[in-house]
Amino acid sequence: MQRPLKITARDFNLNPAIEAEITRKVEDLDNYYERISGCEVTVGAPVRHHRKGGPFEVRVRLTVPNRELVANRQFEEGLAAAVREAFDAIRRQLEDYVREQRGAVKAHEEMARARVSELSPEEGYGFLATDDGREIYFHRNSVLHDGFARMAIGTEVRFVEEEGEKGPQATTVVMLREHPKR
Repeated sequence: MQRPLKITARDFNLNPAIEAEITRKVEDLDNYYERISGCEVTVGAPVRHHRKGGPFEVRVRLTVPNRELVANRQFEEGLAAAVREAFDAIRRQLEDYVREQRGAVKAHEEMARARVSELSPEEGYGFLATDDGREIYFHRNSVLHDGFARMAIGTEVRFVEEEGEKGPQATTVVMLREHPKR
């Protein structure tokens, strides 16, 4: 890290064991992704109620190239649990960020339009006819919201296409409107 770790405790003295745990967790993050430029951890003490203390608050703020990642967690069970939850959340955010930086995050594909041209309900599959005259295979499991049973020839759909073993196939099929059955 370019800047040293900053730990702030609000309204109480942070115990050395928790401070050491926070430092260890930040070192783990820094080992996972060496381009973290800064990390600030703020720990808030519970508001005292007459019977029981309130939740501990832990806020972790990581500075990475072109972005700031923040995780806030409140936890009734205790400070160690709040620290664990906050660092689990920031770790997931950092992992997502790193995948995005490496280009491993899939861009959402635009869904194409088609109509059901062939349907085999007993076998659980059908074909879609696209505007450009292609036939695309689809399986009942590709149809969202259990829509396969409501499909008929002519039903309008949107779909995502990928290359299957035997040619193009629809991996996600969304019914736009049901075609009136004749």
